[in-house]
Amino acid sequence: MISKYFRYRKSMFLFYLCIIILFPLIHFLYHYPMGSVLYSILLISFLFLVWTGIDFSRFRMKIMKLDTILTHISCDTHDLPVEKNAIEMKYNELIRTLYQKLDENSSLMDKSHNEQMEYYTMWVHQIKTPISAMRLALQSSEMSHQNALIDQELFKIEQYVEMALQYIKMKTLASDLVIEEYSLKEMVNQSVKKYASLFIYKKLTIEIEEFDIMVLTDSKWFTFILEQLLSNGIKYTYKGGIKLYLEGRSLMIEDTGIGIRKEDMDRIFEKGYTGYNGRLDKKASGIGLYLVKKVADALAIDVKIESKVGYGTKVIVTFPNSGRDLFIDT
Repeated sequence: MISKYFRYRKSMFLFYLCIIILFPLIHFLYHYPMGSVLYSILLISFLFLVWTGIDFSRFRMKIMKLDTILTHISCDTHDLPVEKNAIEMKYNELIRTLYQKLDENSSLMDKSHNEQMEYYTMWVHQIKTPISAMRLALQSSEMSHQNALIDQELFKIEQYVEMALQYIKMKTLASDLVIEEYSLKEMVNQSVKKYASLFIYKKLTIEIEEFDIMVLTDSKWFTFILEQLLSNGIKYTYKGGIKLYLEGRSLMIEDTGIGIRKEDMDRIFEKGYTGYNGRLDKKASGIGLYLVKKVADALAIDVKIESKVGYGTKVIVTFPNSGRDLFIDT
């Protein structure tokens, strides 16, 4: 703090040194009596010391206040230190003007963002109508290999649309949660049934071990987690199948797919990261597991992934163990 103050008042200290050096030197060179000048220097030094003490105290308080503001910086206007001169007044005026501009720009950005979200939400809901019409047309026609292929691609479109809708809702996820007790088996069966056509089309097996467990969660968002994990398992599994079973408080989702490379494991939950498998797929967005992680965190659920290339992937979904007993046997 003292070194900062010396740098701040450097010119004043240099001026003081010039006075206490030049005055005695001039008196000495002109052979004037030295007593009077030494008395004047002592008086000036005393007054300068008093002024320095008061000025340093004000400087210290102002620095501490500015440090506090900097530590808790936000978009809200702060109570700035009192101005002591015209320059400080101008600096504070400049800061207040910048805060005002920041507030105006933030308001405009929020308005623009809300308008975009409204448009995307409307688009997602509207696109469901032609998708439903196409599915009805497929169901009313004779099922052929080509129609089966179209049906699978249409299902994928529906899933992408649903993912887009959930992504839009992610910002207000906390307000959308409805926490109640739900049967884990029913949520698992519901998710597996939704993907039944993909299991059949890819000739994959599905095995669900018996468990009768109630969990305290949000049914819609937990089902979203299950569906994303099943979708990934089906996408990267070409033979064998998927098995779901319970170990303690953890739901295990194990597939016999191509597995995930070791170097990709630390980044699989990053937004937009597709890894080696995603680059092979060409269509991967890197959003699915990112959304899974965000929703799981909101539900206090831990999601871990273990994988070995060529042997498959195991997803471990662990429910919370809190004082409220979020995991209940029936």
